[in-house]
Amino acid sequence: MNRSAGILLPISSLPGKYGIGCFSKAAYHFIDWLKEAGQTYWQILPLGPTSYGDSPYQSFSTYAGNPYFISLEALIEEGVLTKEECDSVDFGVSKDDIDYEKLYQGRYTLLHLAYERSDVSHDPDYQEFVANNRWWLSDYALFMAVKNRFDGKPWTEWAEDIRLRWGYALDYYRRELYFDIEFHQYLQFKFSQQWNALKAYAHKNHIKIIGDIPIYVSMDSADAWANPELFQLDENNLPSAVAGCPPDGFSATGQLWGNPLYQWDYHRSTNYDWWMSRLWYSFQLYDVVRIDHFRGFDEYFSIPYGDKTAENGHWEKGPGLELFQTMEQRLGWHPVIAEDLGYVTDSVRQLVKDSGFPGMKVLEFAFDSRDTGSANDYLPHNYIENCVVYTGTHDNETVMGWLDSILPSEQKMVRDYLFDPYTPKKELYKPFIALALRSSARTCIIPIQDYLGLDNTCRINKPSTLGINWRWRITEDQLSKDLCDELRRLAMLYGRMNWLNHEETEA
Repeated sequence: MNRSAGILLPISSLPGKYGIGCFSKAAYHFIDWLKEAGQTYWQILPLGPTSYGDSPYQSFSTYAGNPYFISLEALIEEGVLTKEECDSVDFGVSKDDIDYEKLYQGRYTLLHLAYERSDVSHDPDYQEFVANNRWWLSDYALFMAVKNRFDGKPWTEWAEDIRLRWGYALDYYRRELYFDIEFHQYLQFKFSQQWNALKAYAHKNHIKIIGDIPIYVSMDSADAWANPELFQLDENNLPSAVAGCPPDGFSATGQLWGNPLYQWDYHRSTNYDWWMSRLWYSFQLYDVVRIDHFRGFDEYFSIPYGDKTAENGHWEKGPGLELFQTMEQRLGWHPVIAEDLGYVTDSVRQLVKDSGFPGMKVLEFAFDSRDTGSANDYLPHNYIENCVVYTGTHDNETVMGWLDSILPSEQKMVRDYLFDPYTPKKELYKPFIALALRSSARTCIIPIQDYLGLDNTCRINKPSTLGINWRWRITEDQLSKDLCDELRRLAMLYGRMNWLNHEETEA
């Protein structure tokens, strides 16, 4: 069995200057660090431009890249910005936190200055990029330009003519906002250049990228605005129902996500053309694609539009295996991870099994006192090889934060399973990580915060909250040689070493 290990760290959480992790030298250094640590995978979150709430799972486009990830250092080297200009902008004082308000105010000013100096319209590489990506880029750039004209309002609040995409309105705004449109196309051009260079460097060092495709698109997105027929929208292009998940033990009212639901009958009639384009594009961006909320392809939760909670929702049937059979027929085989977490039924389990995709196992879920059966899918002795094990994900507490929050009876469950009554609690994350690494799961991905033993102040996301998420960043000194050596030792010990980078065997 080809066993492997990797690290979960969003691009935004990388260290470096100018307010947020990006495709800067720090990203290349992190790849070097992963290589030395014997890792095979770097898992990131979705790369799309973020909207209100800063979540990468609520993006203005399923195809576009986040302009925040464009390296200002690279633009300085190009000569379209100066170091003094970038250094003079206030991005906040904390190296381990992202101040999104200051980021928005400062970074776009610099990016627009770079665009003005770029003379990009005469760049043949830019012209080729625009031509090759016109099928999504044209609508996206127009969407962003018009959105700016309407002071950032959602497209559902725009003037009727452009909201409903009347022909004369599209022509008018394309003329009126020509340079704004070109600016957004320039941003996507630079994003693509820099991401492809970083990915090529990762491949050169035998590091594979695990990317993420959210099952849903944001209502306030170019996708929903430009393709209303794909979604359950009425004659005014407003949703008839929206996405979420039902009430459960964690939330008495469920979760109301608000994303538009798919018109699956329409997708089926086109042989899933839009989905094939979306998946194809994701396979170009990443080496492995994690499909978020996989259970939604079996059944999805439909909530009446306008409801304030998910309590009145109901389940509807999704496309099932047919979508993924179509994917293999039209696109060939590609490595996929099925995010099969949450409320899992027998039919969801069967869909994951029939697809052949590895599902996800989260160790934190294995010690819930409400599920004490030995058949708990998340207990390592029940794993099959074809799965990916995590201590936790970006939506979970860190291991140390989780150990502090669970019941004493659950802490005892952890120690009993580890057969470890003696390790001090502040060090208990180490045998917990080792439990994941030595499991039979073919792939093991650990959030970097867990290797560092960090608490919940370093958590990436707490679902159903705003203002505190997607902010954490690692600092350069935390990516130490000692930690690198420790990861390398563990990868060797548990048979997960990436030997492509290391010719000699160490004892």
